[in-house]
Amino acid sequence: MNKERPKYKQIIDAAVIVIAENGYHASQVSKIAKQANVADGTIYLYFKNKEDILISVFKEKMGHFIEMIDNATSEQKSASDKLLTLINMHYKLLSESPHLAIVTQLELRQSKPELRKEINKVLKSYLTVMDEIIQQGIEENEIRKDMNPQIIRQMIFGTLDETVTTWLMKSQHYSLLDQAEEVHELLTKGFFK
Repeated sequence: MNKERPKYKQIIDAAVIVIAENGYHASQVSKIAKQANVADGTIYLYFKNKEDILISVFKEKMGHFIEMIDNATSEQKSASDKLLTLINMHYKLLSESPHLAIVTQLELRQSKPELRKEINKVLKSYLTVMDEIIQQGIEENEIRKDMNPQIIRQMIFGTLDETVTTWLMKSQHYSLLDQAEEVHELLTKGFFK
């Protein structure tokens, strides 16, 4: 089936809402179909099963998310500016789509190991964006050479991940974007020169 067709996008968007509001395990295909305003059978023209929907949600939504972040960071010169842009974009995109944030931060963690394996394939390209920023920082003498780049990446990703999860758990009562500068400062003081 052609994934460019409008119903595919309709189903993906509906799945994000249904999974965020009901949890992955309680999100029946029929609920997703109802939210997408399509017949239950239409879902199976595009997806094999509910797991395939979740993987597709992640590939589509996070693929677009990663592409936007990659494009925005590539417009910056220094590693520090790229990191600040990455943090800002990460927070902006997830705060603009709380349903997607719930799915990526909370629901994906409750999925089966096979599902997480598929999802991790998509996530690798995001980690690559971080790795490129870190490598540039090391090469341009902006980031300390005595630090393990993998640990730096884990610190960046872990910090972003935890701050978004906390924001969700606190019912989004504050602005994620307001934290970007402070998070950037905290991270850069740790491993930048």
